[in-house]
Amino acid sequence: MTRTTRDDHHNRDDGTRPAPARPQRESSPSGAGRMLGALGHRWPTVLALALVVATFVDGVPPVRLLAALLIVMPLCYLLFGSLRGELRRPGVLVIQIAGLLGFAAVALVALAVDGALGLYVVAAGWLAHGVWDFTHHRTGRVVPRAWSEWCCVVDVFGALAMAVMA
Repeated sequence: MTRTTRDDHHNRDDGTRPAPARPQRESSPSGAGRMLGALGHRWPTVLALALVVATFVDGVPPVRLLAALLIVMPLCYLLFGSLRGELRRPGVLVIQIAGLLGFAAVALVALAVDGALGLYVVAAGWLAHGVWDFTHHRTGRVVPRAWSEWCCVVDVFGALAMAVMA
């Protein structure tokens, strides 16, 4: 026989106490809501795609401009890296300058060759810079992640547009 204590009597539910509150299920957003949420989270990608479309909708810009941008891109990384203090870390400045020199060399080769070949060379440089961006995005170093995401999308899709339109 079990003994009933005074505490047991007070803890019994005789139907007069309100039921414990159930945790509310969060309503899951609709398909459109999920897509808008994902797009909001990926705003650098959305802006980058818009820039690529605006840049290439009327055709390919001059190779000289595209080659110049291939030099400007790593300069932006040096600027961000210096502002963020990242270039003080061992080896980072050397890698960033090597990247600048490598991309500048590709840009100069693109300018030295004629016609469609120059466009293919600059497209290869842009694609390589997209890999450079992706690496920086994964490490979260030198530049803000939003910048490396944006630049990666611009570079890769810009390179694809150049290659298709060459």
